[in-house]
Amino acid sequence: MEKQLKTIVIVLASLAVLLAGALAWIWIDRGGVIKELNLEKDDLTQQMVRLRSEYDSLSTTNDTLNLRLMEEKEKIDQLIERINKTEATNRTRMREYERELGTLRSIMRSYIHQIDSLNTLTLVLRKDATQAREEATRATRQYQELQTTTEEYARQVEIGAQLKGRDFVMTGITETGRESERSSRISKLKVCGSLIENAIAPKGPRYIYLRIKGPDGILLTNPDQGVFNAAGEQLIYSAVREIDYQGAEVEFCIFFGGVGFLRGVYTAELYTVDGKIGTADILLR
Repeated sequence: MEKQLKTIVIVLASLAVLLAGALAWIWIDRGGVIKELNLEKDDLTQQMVRLRSEYDSLSTTNDTLNLRLMEEKEKIDQLIERINKTEATNRTRMREYERELGTLRSIMRSYIHQIDSLNTLTLVLRKDATQAREEATRATRQYQELQTTTEEYARQVEIGAQLKGRDFVMTGITETGRESERSSRISKLKVCGSLIENAIAPKGPRYIYLRIKGPDGILLTNPDQGVFNAAGEQLIYSAVREIDYQGAEVEFCIFFGGVGFLRGVYTAELYTVDGKIGTADILLR
């Protein structure tokens, strides 16, 4: 009997040892599993943080897209908070979080594609806008150059259309109509010359204005004097003559008298409305 009891004690002791060993192994193995699960939880959290950072790096000028990006970042923040509050041993929840992480990554790839498309479109639009501005600048410059050229042509035509004179000669005329240089004999001065040919000059009546200055440099006038404009300058004339100008060269003479003439040099200046066309002088003895 005693021998049987001893045997039972030995068996029970052996079982206790085995049970203790099994329990120890189970505890050690569970601790390793928990450690591994915590590491997986930390890794999942870090992946979420990196995804959040990647969302932060996305940039666009589209307000609607920016609003959606903000909503997705809020979802990530909420998911990180939920992971931190969940035990690593809750494998069901952790698998749900991993699936949500995959979904958020897919959504981010979609946003990246949209942003790239928008950026590409923006670059194209900017390029088109730049080209349009350059074309507008070129067109403006060409218009300005054309306007300048047109104005220059118009100015040249205007200058070319002005009447020119030549071969002006001034002589003294006596009461009998003879030429003389003796101041005591002459009753008037005659200035003759020509308007040269000009095919583009306006045709029709044109006025030739004569200004005569005496030896003292003072303009000679008589009751027939008047005022005229020559190239924007207002002047007094001594005498005036109307000419029928038709583009061909035409000779003319203008007479001035009604005053007494002294000895000395007399100077004649001839004008049209375009300006001075010539001069002549005479020495009266």
